[in-house]
Amino acid sequence: MIRKILLSTTLLVMPSVALAQSEAAEETDPDTIIVTGQVTNFGATKSETPILETARSVKVIDSEEFLEKGALTLDDTLNYTAGVVGDTFGFSTRGDFPRVRGLDVPEYLDNIQVLFGYYNNARSDIYMLEQVEVLKGPASVLYGQGSPGGILNTVSKRAGPDSLDREIVVDFGTHDRKQIATDLGLDLSGDGVWTGRIVALYRDSGTQLDYVNDDAIVVAPSLTFDNGDTAITVLANYTDRKSDTAHQFTPLSVSGCPSSNVTISEPNICSGLITEEVDPSLYVGDPGFNAYDTESFSVTLFAQHQFNDVLSYETTARYRDSEVDYKQTWIAFLGAGNPRTLADGTAIGRSWYDAPASSDQIAIDSRFRAKFETGAIQHELLAGMSYQNVNTLSEAAYLYALPTTFNLFNPDYSGAEIPTTAAFDAARGRSESETDALGFYINNQITFGNLVLNAGVRFDELKTGNGVTSQDDNATSLSFGALYKTAFGLNAYVSYAESFEAVVGVDVTTNETLKPQRGKQYEAGLKYQPPGSQTYITASYFDIEQSNLSNPNGLPNAASQQEGVAKIKGAEIEAQTKIGDFHLDAAFSILDTEDANGLRFPSVPEVQGSAWAAWRPSSGALEGFTLGGGVRYAEGNESSGTAFLAANGFAPTPVLIETDGYVVFDGVIGYDFDQFSLTLNARNIFNTEYYGTCLSRGDCFPGEGRTIVARAAFKF
Repeated sequence: MIRKILLSTTLLVMPSVALAQSEAAEETDPDTIIVTGQVTNFGATKSETPILETARSVKVIDSEEFLEKGALTLDDTLNYTAGVVGDTFGFSTRGDFPRVRGLDVPEYLDNIQVLFGYYNNARSDIYMLEQVEVLKGPASVLYGQGSPGGILNTVSKRAGPDSLDREIVVDFGTHDRKQIATDLGLDLSGDGVWTGRIVALYRDSGTQLDYVNDDAIVVAPSLTFDNGDTAITVLANYTDRKSDTAHQFTPLSVSGCPSSNVTISEPNICSGLITEEVDPSLYVGDPGFNAYDTESFSVTLFAQHQFNDVLSYETTARYRDSEVDYKQTWIAFLGAGNPRTLADGTAIGRSWYDAPASSDQIAIDSRFRAKFETGAIQHELLAGMSYQNVNTLSEAAYLYALPTTFNLFNPDYSGAEIPTTAAFDAARGRSESETDALGFYINNQITFGNLVLNAGVRFDELKTGNGVTSQDDNATSLSFGALYKTAFGLNAYVSYAESFEAVVGVDVTTNETLKPQRGKQYEAGLKYQPPGSQTYITASYFDIEQSNLSNPNGLPNAASQQEGVAKIKGAEIEAQTKIGDFHLDAAFSILDTEDANGLRFPSVPEVQGSAWAAWRPSSGALEGFTLGGGVRYAEGNESSGTAFLAANGFAPTPVLIETDGYVVFDGVIGYDFDQFSLTLNARNIFNTEYYGTCLSRGDCFPGEGRTIVARAAFKF
């Protein structure tokens, strides 16, 4: 670990590995005050076109905004975004599992994907980020294979002539949270041409789960050369996290069954069981065995060159290497509907999982940008190439439903039941994958008076292997958009976009390679910002279709294994404004989802809403003071399945588990003394207990409890 930290820091004094950052200034109407976050050529849209003039739904949350709202993790930053569920499965430590428009989405960092598969990489820490961006809807023209829900892109803090501030920040909070972090900008040449930056943190913290910590060391130095025409930045990141999994897969018998917030359609599932609900802090693992420790090292290159007034070049490239030590024991699953505990809370069986894993990645995204005019028509033409090679390895051992005396109301953490090393080694298997993805894309943005048109196309080639066999896939993706600007600030738009995602395997019906899943979206909306105002309102309606899914249950004589189609329709509204010294924002979304079997999507609330208000006096004795509060609402969600219960003669029995929604409140109070600031944040102020979701397979996921964090920052 020390060697990697030293290697990261050494990059600051290695001019031969300098790197570029785009800091191009956005030209805007001087009478218009931008109150939304801004995208860049290295952001989610790969363009500096203002969000107000983009024919897509894009949300940008900068660090000032998500820290004011008390975010501690990446999924927390998304809690006030329309159409996004940040904590789908409640409180989490293994990673972030957001759903956008009802669907899982890939996570990107600075335009390059950072997560592949599951549990083989380190989680991003939000102190290292400038902002978080959500591009909603299919994005395959810009990013290749992915979800029709969109992408989540985060933007790293990195060196530049506009990033020379310095701070030290200390946190103390609930669950014995202690963190110290620093962000140091350096003008190495004295004229802003050579700049450096070191962002680092150390955290020692517990969590709301007994025995589950959230400890971390992160170091991210960067070095930038920027002479106006050429900008080159190199950014290193070393992350070492020591933790365990917060997801305990708590059995229904001691969570959903006795809870008044969960409804289970089949009464025999809970019949004869204990009627006591365990505390959300319950830990069913073994502290002497469990671990979720991750280590990651990456080097990222950003480069930009302006050849002339017309042509420029940009590139992002990354090498990343990650290792994970994942060990967990949980109460064994015995089939949907079957109790996992006896009536007194004793587990029927306990499963043990030991899965060290790793991943490595080499990726590059390079593009030429041309801005020119043909008569009265303005063009911004983007032509790019991306390549990515990702290798993952897991050497997992799974011991299923071993005999146990573990009782959830009187847990024994002595380690007496931990299986032997020999037992794990005898069960251990090896799973590896390699993905080569090459894509070429072109996008033209045309402006003719008040009309802005977009058209893009991308061609992808993928090769996926598992060490034994490999599969080749090809895909073509399209996108179109049109937006009309008005003098009074109301812009109407329509767009169409496509996505694809490779599916590895052979169709046993056709004996051909499985086709990629496809997605397409139609979207229409309005964006409104009155000139000279600090009000910004967006409204959108979308219709998504996802095809080439597995066949619906009971489909006779199907032509292939992939006749399934899922549909999502929805609407979103987001608004923010400033009235005097009051800053307000609100979000609301509604979804109508239907999977390939005609059922509602599992674990997804179809109605969400949030509001936040902050008072920041701009003059007088209270200048520098902040007082704010927010509310978050999520409608209930459901999970459907089929149970084979002894009480029903083991006949297939449909099961529907409905988890109630929740309302939670957040707050902040603080004072900025110019160089020194104090802040107190509280999330879920009233410590409302709720479940993120309960699944028909037989488990529930507690939501995030109350957290209170005091933060002191010194800027110099």
